[in-house]
Amino acid sequence: MLTSLLRWFIPPDHWKVPVIVLLGIFAGLGSYVFHIANVPSYLSDNPKTCVNCHIMGPQYATWSHSSHREVAGCSDCHVPNDNIFKHYLFKAMDGMRHSYMFTFRLEPQVITIKQAGKDAVQDNCVRCHTYLLDDTKLTTMRPDIHQNIGDRYCVECHRDVPHGTVNSLSSVPDARVPVPSSPIPEWLKKVSRR
Repeated sequence: MLTSLLRWFIPPDHWKVPVIVLLGIFAGLGSYVFHIANVPSYLSDNPKTCVNCHIMGPQYATWSHSSHREVAGCSDCHVPNDNIFKHYLFKAMDGMRHSYMFTFRLEPQVITIKQAGKDAVQDNCVRCHTYLLDDTKLTTMRPDIHQNIGDRYCVECHRDVPHGTVNSLSSVPDARVPVPSSPIPEWLKKVSRR
């Protein structure tokens, strides 16, 4: 049974060389795309990874001037952090959606968060700031201010935390956004300039 299955996958002798060459070409192109897309960087939680996409510049710039910069990166707020499987599954699904949109030039001019992202941000707000919901110093004047937290998202009132008003880089004109280094080798740049 197993040998009959293997025979089906092994090409005839006159096809072996072309099949090996084609597999080599596909493996090489796949490796090159993996390198160009800087795929390994997406496994980290480094905020500079988010700026691999130029459209995220304003979000990075405003975050880098916020109070959250010292204690939380992009993944701390925008990705589920209750378990590692959910964390990386969310990153993979979001990353595939982003790569599809950027490949086919479907990205919007102004980025808006999707429902799954809103839910992740809400869970992370509550996870980090639970102590503030019951802080008597903050609730003295309005003790019921956070009573219906389950019905509303934190960002409904705290919309400008931590990004401020983000529409474009003009909202933070002096911001320094790290530009990712080009993964294209110098020899290929020289060839393409001719």
